[in-house]
Amino acid sequence: MTNSQAWDYAIGMIKVDGLEPTEDFKKYIEKEKNGEITFEDAKKYLDKKYKMKETANA
Repeated sequence: MTNSQAWDYAIGMIKVDGLEPTEDFKKYIEKEKNGEITFEDAKKYLDKKYKMKETANA
């Protein structure tokens, strides 16, 4: 499976749940597909954007 096919599959799985990736994330996907950034860069972006915030009582 190519990198592009893997992303297409992942997006398809998201859409099965009735969800749609944000435009910002779609741009990151295209950059990764084109070799402008690495998968690790995309992972760091997601981790930063969606990391659960720790609470004082956690």
